[in-house]
Amino acid sequence: MKGKNTLLHQYELFVDHNKLILAIILAVIILLFPFVIGSQYLLTVSVKIGSYVILAMGLNILTGYTGLVSLGHAGFVAIGAYTTSLLTVRYNVNFFIALLAGITLAGIVGILLGMPTLRVSGTYLSIITLGFGEIIKMIAMNWNAVTNGTLGIKNIPKPSIGGFSFTVSNYGLYYLMIFFVIVVSCFCLALVRSKTGRALMAIRTDELAATMMGINVTRYKILAFSLSAIFCALGGGLYATLIGYIDPNTFNFDVSTMILSIVILGGMGTLRGMFIGAIILIALPEVSRFLMEYRFVLYGVILVVMMRFRPQGILGWRSTMPFKLSKHVQNELNDTDLIHQTHVGELAYE
Repeated sequence: MKGKNTLLHQYELFVDHNKLILAIILAVIILLFPFVIGSQYLLTVSVKIGSYVILAMGLNILTGYTGLVSLGHAGFVAIGAYTTSLLTVRYNVNFFIALLAGITLAGIVGILLGMPTLRVSGTYLSIITLGFGEIIKMIAMNWNAVTNGTLGIKNIPKPSIGGFSFTVSNYGLYYLMIFFVIVVSCFCLALVRSKTGRALMAIRTDELAATMMGINVTRYKILAFSLSAIFCALGGGLYATLIGYIDPNTFNFDVSTMILSIVILGGMGTLRGMFIGAIILIALPEVSRFLMEYRFVLYGVILVVMMRFRPQGILGWRSTMPFKLSKHVQNELNDTDLIHQTHVGELAYE
């Protein structure tokens, strides 16, 4: 265990010392990826991976940072997808305005769901969120006048600005997804490093201790539910425009388990883990289609092996690391330590 921790520490030091170079290399790869592969199928898979990265980061705020497990986040994905699709198809609303309406509605529903679940946790919370996901699915299935029932919504238009349509063929949808992934990633990174992020992680570690420290647990839990719902609705709206057709079965329980599996596999409470989990769990079934029905068996075996030998996830060890201090605080600590050493030296000299 000590050797493993040393290896992980060395890896983290390498990434930290070379993060600028690694970021430039990664940015070049991402930007040139569509021109290198020249395959619309692989681009479609890449856009799908991007949408699930956003969904995973949304659930990670609630489960990874706050410690609240949800099994019904497919409901928030459905809210974002249906709201965006209905406004664009029936009322010819611009995609981005419709997407904003979808994430706003999901945020409000997240607050409403978070309020009655504050008194429960663990298994009971999971059951409540599971029921929420099924309720949203039943509404989409039976509210024929609005959602078109089991027939779903067809011919969902692609996003467009000034006559330019973002499609997979012209690489526009790929770069649009990259833009939203970067925005959500920057927000989550800023959230983790903020006072709010520290409060969420304190609630995850020990809710009672967080309360004794003066943290308003109720407010932060509702905030976590709302932010998580907003990002899942964002991913749902983007996923709907990618596939061009949605119905109630598009957002079944399997979607919730897939999002949760990405968070667990990548490592709860980490940011880079969401990328790794999404790439593995979304790309693997696509590249293993030759296995036909056995590809899902392979997917289950991977999860079982991970839970047996590394239950914290691939990068889960990062979530248990001490909070990184800012440079200003580090400088103050260094100055204090220097003053203390000088004082001790003077006493020894006397």
